[in-house]
Amino acid sequence: MVADMSYTTVSSVIDSWEDIRRIPNYEEQTGVLLFQKLFELEPESKVIFGFQRDANVNEELSKSARFVKHARYFIQMIDKALGMLGPDIELLTEILLDLGKKHMGYGVKPEYFPSMGRALIHAVKASLGDKFTEEMKDSWLEVFSALSYDMIRAQKMKG
Repeated sequence: MVADMSYTTVSSVIDSWEDIRRIPNYEEQTGVLLFQKLFELEPESKVIFGFQRDANVNEELSKSARFVKHARYFIQMIDKALGMLGPDIELLTEILLDLGKKHMGYGVKPEYFPSMGRALIHAVKASLGDKFTEEMKDSWLEVFSALSYDMIRAQKMKG
C-alpha cells in the first residue's frame, strides 16, 4: 500500500512536514493537538492513557508528563516514517506491522485509525495555518491511510 503512493503525494506531505518541523517545540505542540482531537472524536480512547472516558482532559494533558512524552514520541514516529517513505519501504512495513501488534495490546482498536488520521490532519492544518491546502489534506489522508493499513492488517492477523 505504501509503495503505491505517487511522488507528488509523498512530496507534498514531506514538504509540509518540513514546515511543521521548523516550529519551535513542534513535537509536543503537534502531538498534543493531535491527541486532543483524537479524544474528541473517540472519547473511549482516553482510557488507553489512563483517563476516564467522560473526563475533560484538555487541561490535564499538558500536565501529564507521561502523556506529553507519548505525544512527542508519536510525532517522532511520524517523522521517522515519513523519512522512510522512499528508500526503506520494506523496513517501514515491518515496523508498522510490529507497531500494529503492540498497539492492539494497548487497547487500540482498528476503528480508531480513521479518527487518528482525521486528528493528524487537524494537527497539521492547525500547525500550518493558511499554508494548508485541500491538496495537502488529500495527500496527508492518502499517506496516513497507507501507513495505517499495515498496522490494521497486523491487528487483524493477530486478532
